[in-house]
Amino acid sequence: MVEKMLKFVSVERQTPEKRAADARAHDFHEIYAEFIAEKAAEQASRCSQCGVPFCQVHCPLSNNIPDWLKLTAEGRLEEAHELSQATNNMPEICGRICPQDRLCEGNCVIENSGHGTVTIGAIEKYINDTAWERGWVKPLTPLRQRRESIGVVGAGPAGLAAAEELRRKGYRVTVYERHDRAGGLLVYGIPNFKLEKEVVARRVQRLVDGGIVFKLNFEVGRDATLADLRAQHDAVFIATGVYKAREIEAPGVGLGRIVPALDFLITANRKGLGDAVPEFDSGMLDAKDKDVAVIGGGDTAMDCVRTAMRQGAKSVSCIYRRDRDNMPGSMREVANAEEEGIDFKWLTLPKAFLGMKDVEGVRISRMRLGLPDATGRKSPEEIKGADFVLKADLVIKALGFDPENLPEKFTAPELAVSTWGTLRVTPSTMMTSIDGVFAGGDVMRGASLVVWAIRDGRDAAAAIHKHIQGKARLPQAAE
Repeated sequence: MVEKMLKFVSVERQTPEKRAADARAHDFHEIYAEFIAEKAAEQASRCSQCGVPFCQVHCPLSNNIPDWLKLTAEGRLEEAHELSQATNNMPEICGRICPQDRLCEGNCVIENSGHGTVTIGAIEKYINDTAWERGWVKPLTPLRQRRESIGVVGAGPAGLAAAEELRRKGYRVTVYERHDRAGGLLVYGIPNFKLEKEVVARRVQRLVDGGIVFKLNFEVGRDATLADLRAQHDAVFIATGVYKAREIEAPGVGLGRIVPALDFLITANRKGLGDAVPEFDSGMLDAKDKDVAVIGGGDTAMDCVRTAMRQGAKSVSCIYRRDRDNMPGSMREVANAEEEGIDFKWLTLPKAFLGMKDVEGVRISRMRLGLPDATGRKSPEEIKGADFVLKADLVIKALGFDPENLPEKFTAPELAVSTWGTLRVTPSTMMTSIDGVFAGGDVMRGASLVVWAIRDGRDAAAAIHKHIQGKARLPQAAE
């Protein structure tokens, strides 16, 4: 191991080559090149093979990171792939979109000792893209065929992960999705420059080939109630995500061309997929030649500003009430946005939206950071008399997401929710207040990361299997 590993002292950290900002800011292709085999092995060899691997500890999926790094350094890529996909249903997707700087790489021991983190995400992407190219990704094959059926509501990462795990155990699985493609925010929310859609499509096709049934353009509450699905299946897993945009309270917020982030991103992604999109073609949700202001500081805001730049916006500004060090999103994404020419208005807050019919500008208050709030972050305070007006004829609200009112939408008033509107579950079983109905992903935990949704999907599949096995062992009532 000494020969192959622990080279962090002699080998410098290196990431895959990134396309020049002035070139990539005008198209929607992924911005990072692929590692070549020698470079992936070299970078993997920097791993220190810690006795307590904090990278693995801080991964929501507890991926066996040191082990597949060692296998990569030794050139044993197929084994590395098998180990990678053993704990993750879509590792090549996580390699692209996980905020590694906040999770595995951010907790790398050699990073904290000043030698620069192992480039875990790029190596994970390389391993699993290579596996697809070389045909190592095996078809989904059930261990046995079972008579029980499971309904999964939502074809996002939580739903897809649960569906795969349940099908692997032999259950008959039907996935209900309100959009016309499976993938959820992987398809409609995340731009191509971070995740090209063919990467998602091949994962979905593998599930279809494995016998999972997808009912697309099917909306629970419109096409069936939750009770209808419960009557058809032995268990139901709700993984609808959270789509309700948080609002900002300010005069003029009802003006035209002030739009939620998801409306903007879904429109852009649909256009990229070749769909007819009237809202884009009319110019309503097209940033071309517009002064664009995006309100928010998370990853969704970064997706919006970078999409607007690629659509040919005249200018793109990001309005955020705290400073750069307190951004909730990935610092890697912030850096990419800065390179691409985004103008960050740090310590600013919209005070009013100006215009007659459509928005023409935003009156903005300058802020300063005061005392820490309950979360430990410094609270922004307005600086009186320091307002200014920012020209904007398209404003995108990226303030976060809340759950829809699912008890009302699903005609299931007995479905218990938390104070925040997320579905309430028993932690040990992931079951909701309705027997046989489970929940996971953002609809249970609130807006979070794809990797957490995958974890919830896997955990829910295990809980559903245990529930059905328990029922099967109960003594049957006499006829």
